[in-house]
Amino acid sequence: MTTDAPPPPGGTETRPEQPTTESFVEVQESAEFGELRRTYRSFAFPLTLAFIAWYLLYVLLSNYAGDFMGTKLFGNINVALVLGLGQFLTTFLIAWLYSRHAAEKLDPKAEAIKSRMEGDA
Repeated sequence: MTTDAPPPPGGTETRPEQPTTESFVEVQESAEFGELRRTYRSFAFPLTLAFIAWYLLYVLLSNYAGDFMGTKLFGNINVALVLGLGQFLTTFLIAWLYSRHAAEKLDPKAEAIKSRMEGDA
């Protein structure tokens, strides 16, 4: 049993027209799309670089500063454990920040471009 709607009378199926290659290129070269890319990059690149630096710092400290990383903070909790858990916390924080950023700044711009392309097709 299929859930597809039956074809319209006359037996031919009508599909919405797809945007052309030229319309994709036109949108890609538009100022609006450039602004969308800038908005994305201004958020993603700095956070990516910061996280990589933070991760490399953790790895380098683990390899070359064993005494520091082994410093007990309280009980059996040492600096290495706290910084290691900080890696997970940072990952989740960045994901949450990106989802907020995308919902507030990227998605509305992308939806406007998509709607216009689908309407022009």
